[in-house]
Amino acid sequence: MEAKLADLLLDPSAASARVLEHVDGCDACRAELAQLRATMNLLDSWEAPEPSAYFLTRLDARMREEREAEPEGWFARLRARLAYGPATHLRPLAAMALTLVLLVGGGTYLGVTDWDQTANPPSQAAVVHDLQTLDNNAQLLDQLEALSTTSDNGD
Repeated sequence: MEAKLADLLLDPSAASARVLEHVDGCDACRAELAQLRATMNLLDSWEAPEPSAYFLTRLDARMREEREAEPEGWFARLRARLAYGPATHLRPLAAMALTLVLLVGGGTYLGVTDWDQTANPPSQAAVVHDLQTLDNNAQLLDQLEALSTTSDNGD
């Protein structure tokens, strides 16, 4: 009901009949609504004070003093250089940081996606593959020997 009290205060015509009946019958809600109305009336009568005529001038001078003051400690100097210095020195740093993030992120992505891949089982046993390789080598050696004997006979 507390949320409905704020709605009743801001737009009484939009409140439902059930809410109005409840507020009429409930002393706590009626007292809360009266306090909210008093607060709103007080806020409506309040006027913001006018700033001093020299406020902006003093603020500008204070900001200039803070910029020109030498910060104490290496961290404060670094923070002041980043906050008040020219932004041109940040571009190479930002480019390097972005490159590093892309490389690390891309490598991580590739590493993670490779985990999902199952290893393909070999199509043939290792022994069969080794025997086939030896057979191919033997055939190659026979061909080379045949070439060498024909070239020796032809000389």
